[in-house]
Amino acid sequence: MKKYILPVISALLLISCNKIEEKIDQTVQKTTETVQQKAQQAVEETVKKTVSESINSLTNSENVKFNQVFPDGGKPVVSEDTGKKFKFPNGSEGYIFKYKSDIAVLLPFMEKQPSSDENKSDKTARKIDGQSIIDKISFVSKFLPENTFDTGFLEDIKNDKSIEYYKLKRFPNTSTIIYNPKNQTIIQYVEVNK
Repeated sequence: MKKYILPVISALLLISCNKIEEKIDQTVQKTTETVQQKAQQAVEETVKKTVSESINSLTNSENVKFNQVFPDGGKPVVSEDTGKKFKFPNGSEGYIFKYKSDIAVLLPFMEKQPSSDENKSDKTARKIDGQSIIDKISFVSKFLPENTFDTGFLEDIKNDKSIEYYKLKRFPNTSTIIYNPKNQTIIQYVEVNK
């Protein structure tokens, strides 16, 4: 009988150890899955918070007039202007304007704007390819809630080959100008560099 007891106890002990090892593996696996889920939730919450802050900064943007950013010395350069000032989560500021103006008057006016650092500034505006601008606007518009900003003009600039695009850096401001010669409408995005 002693011959059988020792192997039976050994077998039971081995089975018991296997069960314990299996239980430990299950616990480790559950813990790993829980940690991964918590980490994923934390990342998702951070992304949602950042996007929410960006949207809030745009939707809570301030109304601003063109001549508040670009003083015209009493001689109006633009008409029918509407503008928004907004702040990105990283603290940088920007403006977006929509107005009517003659590009032949506007560009020299913009080129004469004061600069805080002439070495970092352009002397003249340069005409650029608009595809990258269209791509950026299309990308950003996907993340904005409806009615935050009228992106109807996006379809116009995608399809109208007469639209002109200009870039001008007068430090600290960098302007991207989209000009429709058919109706002299201009959309101008101004990024404030610090």
